[in-house]
Amino acid sequence: MMDTGTIGIVFGSLTPPEELREGAALAERLGFGELWFSEDCFFTGGLSGLTQLLAATRAMPAGLGLASVMTRHPAVLAMELAGLARTYPGRVKAAVGLGNTHWLRQMGLLPPRPLSAVTETFDVVRELLDGATVDRRTAAHHLEGIRLDFPPKQPPELWIGAVNERALRAAGGKADGILLSVLASPAYVNWARRVATHAGRAAPPITAFVLASVADDDRVARDAVRDAVGFFLKAEAHTALVGQSRYGTEIRQRVAALGEDEPLTVEDAWIDEFAAAGSPDHVRDRLQRLLDSGADSLGLWLFPPDRLADQLRRLAADVLGRTSP
Repeated sequence: MMDTGTIGIVFGSLTPPEELREGAALAERLGFGELWFSEDCFFTGGLSGLTQLLAATRAMPAGLGLASVMTRHPAVLAMELAGLARTYPGRVKAAVGLGNTHWLRQMGLLPPRPLSAVTETFDVVRELLDGATVDRRTAAHHLEGIRLDFPPKQPPELWIGAVNERALRAAGGKADGILLSVLASPAYVNWARRVATHAGRAAPPITAFVLASVADDDRVARDAVRDAVGFFLKAEAHTALVGQSRYGTEIRQRVAALGEDEPLTVEDAWIDEFAAAGSPDHVRDRLQRLLDSGADSLGLWLFPPDRLADQLRRLAADVLGRTSP
């Protein structure tokens, strides 16, 4: 039987903010291992969402995945995380990363040196959470004699969200964990772990986000995630998420031939490659393959979003074999 501690639930743009507490509380009662809040522009703010997940649960760890290093100054991000870590000690973690480049362009925030912005901001946030005074200019931010007045006694885990090789190598060398995006296939997870493993240092824990849906009819489950898979394949076609797949060349050719607003027609085989959608047996097998490929845990982004409670219960009972609370 699959260890339910390795299976978490992702909340974010699919869930209206007023419904987060109820969903989080149900996930805890059903025995899932952790919660994540995915900040997507322009839906619900990541820190307000993470706060609701923590407040609605008793003991579950909850993470922010991820906070863009460009949309918040690192001093403000560290201050917010410190408050949560002091209020919910031992339960908070946060992943930082560049974020969606389309949203950053919309706000005029795309940095000229993206990886430097991520790694230098990571270092600043960690130092501030450890109680240090930071006085320097980074690739993206200026800090002049900044120190937190209420640093946490137990700093939260600080992760990096990474996709491509250079970011994965950097994350493997310094982060407490690595967060992988949706579309992470078994081949990609295996590759990412190898890339993030440094000589003399094992790769830190890896969590992969997964688009997921459970139904008795495979077609119904696949259709529930089809539009989301198509959206992300278009957005990530240039990255290793697609490039490491056996379907990578075909997908890139199809995406290149599309008009600007033309949707991508998503084949069933691609859904089976990039998501976990189908019968309980199929979903269980898919999740196990991702774990066997090198993920230490998985964060499931559930579809359809208007049937969240039903999906949570089906996953717990039919996929993970847990009895109802």
